[in-house]
Amino acid sequence: MATYDGLFDTLGLRDWCGTQDSGAPMSMADLLAKSSGADADSSLRDFPFPSLDALHEACSAIPQSRDLTLGLETGFLGIRDALRVVVDPLTQPLSWALEDMLWVMTETPWWAMVPILLVITWVVGRSWKVVGFVALVLAGLAFVDHYEVAMQTLAIIFVCAFICVLLGVPIGIAMSRSDRLQSVLTPVLDMLQTLPPFVYLIPLIFLFSVTEPKLYGIAVILYAIVPVVRLTNLGIRLVNPDVIEAADAFGMTKSQKLFGVQIPLALPNIMAGVNQTIMMSLAMVVIASMVSAPGLGILVLRGIRNLELGVGLIAGLGIVVLAIALDRVTKASLARIDASQTSR
Repeated sequence: MATYDGLFDTLGLRDWCGTQDSGAPMSMADLLAKSSGADADSSLRDFPFPSLDALHEACSAIPQSRDLTLGLETGFLGIRDALRVVVDPLTQPLSWALEDMLWVMTETPWWAMVPILLVITWVVGRSWKVVGFVALVLAGLAFVDHYEVAMQTLAIIFVCAFICVLLGVPIGIAMSRSDRLQSVLTPVLDMLQTLPPFVYLIPLIFLFSVTEPKLYGIAVILYAIVPVVRLTNLGIRLVNPDVIEAADAFGMTKSQKLFGVQIPLALPNIMAGVNQTIMMSLAMVVIASMVSAPGLGILVLRGIRNLELGVGLIAGLGIVVLAIALDRVTKASLARIDASQTSR
């Protein structure tokens, strides 16, 4: 006898449940429990929470937990084709951008690509120490024959982080101007920030082919866009009200205040968001190797699958030094911005 049979009998829902009490003799286990006097104790001790499965045992009209998950899966598969018609054209440029950047980063000879990366590092950070550290990291990765996979990882990060900034900064600005929009988007950002990284890949695997770069590109962007949105919103909201009042006194328009006052003053916070976005992009690129994302994550996955300890450790250390190098470059840029604002 199910635990909640009496509940449905009391409520008069037995006919709705579609099951009747058969009046069949008790099972041997029930007879033994009753004869030993343990029936009451065990019923109290084993009283289950009224979950879907527990209620289904007493009323077959109530679906099981598996019915709920199967219904969600069936519903998603039912709208998949229609969703592809809309999403495919919108995300195809992402695939092209990733493919082109991967081609550029891997096909350009090392003696040309390394100096280009060092020049970019100098332009961004204006620090010879950071340039030297980046050169040391690239030389170390090339020395252990990880240069190509490191370039693949960097290519994905460059594209996805750029798109995160391109989309995230305007969203953060819009949030800073509207409390209502902030209240609407905050739960969405909370969900994106707390959702386990692997969960991002589940619907994308059903929606796109594993061979399409946009599969892992979308996952990286969704996972990494949150910090730049939040910190852009925070930075603009933290601008001193007296400065805004002075700008109003000078007759500045909203766009003039935004680009001439608010964004320059919020730039340290925005750059901190860019730093976190790059770090989260790198973390997601490694996880996305499970769905054919190229780069150092492939070697980590190979080490796990084939139990190749050395391969996994060396690739993992490569990811660590690459993350440190990217962190140093963005922090040097942030320090440069802080110094320029202090000098003013």
